[in-house]
Amino acid sequence: MLGDIINAIIHDTLFIKYGLLGLFFNGMFSSFIPIPTEVTISALLLDGVNPIDVFLVLTTSSIIGGYVAYYIGYNGRLLRKLRKTPEKYQQKSMSMMSKYGWITIIFFSPWIPIIGDVVSIVAGTKRYSIIKYTIAMATGKTVKAVAIVFLSYNFINWLTSILH
Repeated sequence: MLGDIINAIIHDTLFIKYGLLGLFFNGMFSSFIPIPTEVTISALLLDGVNPIDVFLVLTTSSIIGGYVAYYIGYNGRLLRKLRKTPEKYQQKSMSMMSKYGWITIIFFSPWIPIIGDVVSIVAGTKRYSIIKYTIAMATGKTVKAVAIVFLSYNFINWLTSILH
């Protein structure tokens, strides 16, 4: 039964069907649209993909996605066309950034669902320093990628050792 569920997840999810290329697009889109990467990562690791490859693709795509989100915010016309984020999430992101500081929030934003996706857009809207943004965003996304791949890999190994 559990094997059937895992098999369905591995073979039926859009991003998983395309392997590392699917993970690349999943990681990029998840930087500005709340699409979780954890299922894709776990499925690829279960399928035997090298964890280092998964980490490198996830990190690269997440950072590129962070820049896309920043650009969406920076280019106000594009933001108006794409505006699907409720105003309350934008306000929450702004108040958190003001209260805790831009660098802290951009670093931790990859871990905060929905609000974290808006942080990069808001940073672009507010014309936050691209150098400070790059340092904080790239560091935060790299740390998250290490944690997700490491935890997923170890959890999958633990689970398979129990099931066999």
